[in-house]
Amino acid sequence: MTDTLYPPSSRELAEKRRHLAPETEKAFQAFSRQVFADGALPAKTKQLIAVAVAHVTQCPYCIKGHTKAALRQGATRQELMEAIWVAAEMRAGGAYAHSALALTAMDEVESQTKA
Repeated sequence: MTDTLYPPSSRELAEKRRHLAPETEKAFQAFSRQVFADGALPAKTKQLIAVAVAHVTQCPYCIKGHTKAALRQGATRQELMEAIWVAAEMRAGGAYAHSALALTAMDEVESQTKA
């Protein structure tokens, strides 16, 4: 990542996290391993979901890490891009769906000005 807002991931940063909260770090790592293990959903599908969610949450570390993990689990570039497009549609869909709030507010103001 070349953006100076986000320092590159490093072993040093991981060690700092582990040093400052070792039990929490250990629990988080165990949780992460469990979440991404094969289950009702295969690990590849879980990683594709993670890539999509990472794009919606706009986490550059997650995008990079889960993209690589998805590829290691056998995902194709095409599958990754489709997951990213699903994320884009969901993000745009949220704006579209929430337009109901603006439309309702417009109607409320209009009805108040007529009264």
